[in-house]
Amino acid sequence: MKYKSSFLNEAEARGFFYQSTDLETMDEFLTQKGRFGYLGIDVTAKSLHVGHLIPIFLLRLFQKHGHRPIVLAGCGTTKIGDPSFKNTTRPMLTDEEIASNMEGVKSCLFPFLRFGDGNSDAIMVNNGDWLDELTYIPFLRDIGKYFSINRMIGFESVKAKLTANDSLSFLEFNYMILQAYDFYKLYVDKGCCIQFGGQDQWGNIVCGVELIKKKLGKEVFGFTNPLLTTSSGQKMGKTAKGAVWLSSDFLSPYDFWQYWRNVDDADVVKLMYLFTDVDVAEIKKMESIKGQELNEIKKLLADEVTSIAHGRESLPEIHRAASGMFSNGDLSSLTSVPKYDLKKCDIETTSIVDIIVDSKMCDSRGDAKRMLRSNSVYVNNEIIAENYKFPSDLPPDTVLKLSCGKKKHLLISIITRTTD
Repeated sequence: MKYKSSFLNEAEARGFFYQSTDLETMDEFLTQKGRFGYLGIDVTAKSLHVGHLIPIFLLRLFQKHGHRPIVLAGCGTTKIGDPSFKNTTRPMLTDEEIASNMEGVKSCLFPFLRFGDGNSDAIMVNNGDWLDELTYIPFLRDIGKYFSINRMIGFESVKAKLTANDSLSFLEFNYMILQAYDFYKLYVDKGCCIQFGGQDQWGNIVCGVELIKKKLGKEVFGFTNPLLTTSSGQKMGKTAKGAVWLSSDFLSPYDFWQYWRNVDDADVVKLMYLFTDVDVAEIKKMESIKGQELNEIKKLLADEVTSIAHGRESLPEIHRAASGMFSNGDLSSLTSVPKYDLKKCDIETTSIVDIIVDSKMCDSRGDAKRMLRSNSVYVNNEIIAENYKFPSDLPPDTVLKLSCGKKKHLLISIITRTTD
């Protein structure tokens, strides 16, 4: 084993390690269980997405090896905006929107981490509890004096934005100081000595490490993970339907499962290491598998990630939907399959192409028409043509299955017009 710390050994074996400060000292530090390490997540939406999964699974691994994860909900920093490698300014949210988003983020994390008061239980904190109370002049005197503008503009995240002549507001420029102060606050209050984050957070994390060293004379550590990309270098987590959300309120468990089932052959083993609890030694054996046999690995990947995010009890229904075995059953009971409401009064004026595009089963009307002309679109497993119309005498509450190919399914519910 390369490290004294079991956590670092498995983190590197699974592909979580990108860069760190003083790795040797951190390794020694982590030989004692119950250490605190934190991850900051700004609450810019009501759900987390696949792009958040690497640091979340890293925290899960940290907990597995006997340590205590801290999830810092950035209700305070959400009001500022992180400029790191972004060419747009973050929209301003109201306090009410931020509070609502925080509740959604919390619910996304519960399947992945065990929260509580035990020696390796996770805790959640809100940096708005201290950032909102700061007063400007005392903060500049007590914290701002430790930061060099020369140093700050040298970090890649800031340099890239300035080089591209993208606007960097003074508001955004303060972000790394506030993130550094978060680390300082968690060190003072919790004894937290490690900050986790993506590789694009390196400059922000180093600022926190340096602040604690300068102000308190104490050594703490930064640990970054690689960003989630495909083997071709493209960022993962986007589909024709948009972001791959973790919350079932935004993406059905079925569509979540399908995302992993359809990953590229070159990425499946890497994703097994990152996003499952399957033993490293077992995954190692999969590295030599090629061709059609990779389909079984993809199914295993989809099952394992989905069972963690949505519960193993969601899998039987997803498997039935994926295999098309549900056509003769009670379609309305299949909660994992995406839904589409069609008002009975709109049946005669709504085309099947409209539904396919509106539900994002195809990217465009042209793609939808090509699918129909190639006999690849079905209603209740019967091939339909481009001029297909739903029967006008369908009773309310009828549920029909629309399929595009073998993998994309949609349940269409016939509903009566509702009053406002």
